[in-house]
Amino acid sequence: MSITGLPFDDIRELVRRMPGPDMAAVRAKREREASLTKPAGSLGRLEELSEWLAAWQGRTPAVRRPLVAVFAGNHGVARHGVSAFPAEVTAQMAANFAAGGAAINQICATFDLGLKIYDLALELPTGDISEEAAMDERTCAATMAFGMEVLAGEPDLLCIGEMGIGNTTVAAAVLAALFGGAASDWVGPGTGQDAAGVARKAAVVEKALAHHAGHLADPLEVLRRVGGRELAAMAGAILAARTQRVPVIVDGFVATAAAAVLYAMDPAALDHCVFGHVSAEPGHMRALERMDKVPLLALGMRLGEGTGAALAAGIVKAAAACHSGMATFEQAAVTNRAEGSHH
Repeated sequence: MSITGLPFDDIRELVRRMPGPDMAAVRAKREREASLTKPAGSLGRLEELSEWLAAWQGRTPAVRRPLVAVFAGNHGVARHGVSAFPAEVTAQMAANFAAGGAAINQICATFDLGLKIYDLALELPTGDISEEAAMDERTCAATMAFGMEVLAGEPDLLCIGEMGIGNTTVAAAVLAALFGGAASDWVGPGTGQDAAGVARKAAVVEKALAHHAGHLADPLEVLRRVGGRELAAMAGAILAARTQRVPVIVDGFVATAAAAVLYAMDPAALDHCVFGHVSAEPGHMRALERMDKVPLLALGMRLGEGTGAALAAGIVKAAAACHSGMATFEQAAVTNRAEGSHH
């Protein structure tokens, strides 16, 4: 008896049943916005962010329980020297996160964000995507389900990040499979590869795409064949957040590749997401453009570990605070130009 098709069916059903934004909360937000002590529209993108929060939180925008979830995974493809660092660095960095010593720890402390690290069977790298599938369907679906567990603590804003030696290679393979183009369009220096290293990555991605050709029309098949555990977990977390109406900030290149799997299933699947930054990895802007997404920040970062999303969360917190904490014209006894003209 074949089980093929079953594990992914639950995922497809969740995508089919995704809730939309709460338009009543949006209307209430706009009504209040119009009375705040500032010229209309003067906070620009911050006003869009507070409206996005209202739409998906279904209430007055507020960030009280922000969580940065960082997923760590290892990759069979790393044995081809696609990264400037050896695979054992994934586990070493996961320990560094736990000890509070990484960049992400400092950013979370600065903006008062919760942080959870999930290591995904680091001792068991995925299959080498250049010659086999990264995961079977059951493993991929189970890993997505594991990613969904991050919503158990009921965050009201979720930031998605990752760590994994070799994962810009699998992310490039996923994006090439989803959006087309040559491997060279999507690969970049990652953790710091030179030109020869980038060429080596491109060759590995080309080989993976050729090996899995004919099986890449379904985005979930792309994820399991040329993705990785941390990508599957991030895709699951983003989908669970949608189901539970929690707004999400997506981090950099690898997190965007995970989100792109859902986008390829349904372009509306990322309506509850904002993209925290555009990374220095050249394929990242290309991916954002393909999905018509405008990143919040451009700081030339390429570290991963949720750092860009966490910085953006500081801005999102400020957007919510401006909306909720600012006085209205009436409260502040400031003359509103529109009203003043009647006198």
